[in-house]
Formats: sequence, structure tokens, C-alpha cells
Amino acid sequence: MKLIGTYPSPFVRKVRIVLAEKKIDCEFLIDSPWVAGNGIAQYNPLGKIPVLVLDDDSAIYDSRVIVEHLDNGTPNNKMIPPSGRERMLVKRWEALGDGLCEAAIALHLERKRKDGERSEGWIKRQRNRIENTLSVANAEIGEQPWCNGSGFSLADIALGTALGYCDLRLPDFDWRTDYPNLARLFEKLSQRQSFIDTVPHD
Repeated sequence: MKLIGTYPSPFVRKVRIVLAEKKIDCEFLIDSPWVAGNGIAQYNPLGKIPVLVLDDDSAIYDSRVIVEHLDNGTPNNKMIPPSGRERMLVKRWEALGDGLCEAAIALHLERKRKDGERSEGWIKRQRNRIENTLSVANAEIGEQPWCNGSGFSLADIALGTALGYCDLRLPDFDWRTDYPNLARLFEKLSQRQSFIDTVPHD
């Protein structure tokens, strides 16, 4: 089994953390959809990462599908509740974290455009999405030790990878000051070996 992706991608990092937390061995192959001649499309027609290639050479994508497959595949350290309201809440947190990543990526890419090509309206829209998401997440966590209930789950992984990506790509955004509950959670997550081993970088 092999995972295809890059170090800075928060979606790839989410999968890598799940692999580490569940102690699943998996080869990590670096390939980027932004590099000419990349081989991602042979596994994912969308040309997106991450892609998990199984031993029979079949492929799974995107990150939400991959982490669910991994969690269902082994009984140890379950990341997603099996059913009911608890499952819905964890998956909702994952959707929130993924949406935060998407907004941060869109903002980062727009900022990289040349002068005269940049849309300040688009930048403002993504910034508003980010701030709205962080505000809601900060309020919902409150004084809880984890995103969902009393235990570490995929909810924390998804939100933690999104916050880590904000640190990487939006270093001018001081989210810790305005969202102290998120800062407290992120500090705790950052001490886990799975987060330490997957800190994003270019």
C-alpha cells in the first residue's frame, strides 16, 4: 500500500496522521499535481491528492474516503464512531476542517497571483470564510478537551491539520489570539507524535 501526495498538503497530512495513529505501515510517495508530468492522473482522474494505492493497484480518493477506509480496515484506535449522532458529529467536524483548508488554499493561491491579476474581493471572501469557521469551531469546542466528547478522534485530526496549514501558508494571521480554545487544542495536538512527524513544509 502506498500514499501519494506532498508534505504541505493538509489533506495528505490528515491521512498520514490517521495512518500513524492506527499504526498502519504505508509507503509515502511524493508527487504533486502542480508539477508537469506528474503521474497522479493514472490513479486519480481528478488529478488531486491524496491518493491511496492498494496492494492490488486499485486506488482510493479523496481524503475523506481514504481515512474512512483505513479506520474500517483495522479495529485499533478507532477514529470514527460506527453510527448515530456521534458519527455525524465527527464527520461534521471533518467537513469543517476540510472547508477551512479549502478556504486557506484558495486564499494562498490568490495571493500568489501577479499584481493586476489578484482579486481583493476573492481574498476577502476566503478570509471571511476562514474567520467564520474559526469562530464557530472556537465556540463549539469551548472548554472541552477534544472536538467531540472526551476522546481524540478524526474530528481533532481534521481541525488540527487545517490549523497547521494556516500556520504554514498564512503566517500573518494571528488566529491564536482571537480563538484561544483552538489555540489550546492545537497546542495539545502538536505534542502528539503523529502531528510532530507530519509538520507541513515545502
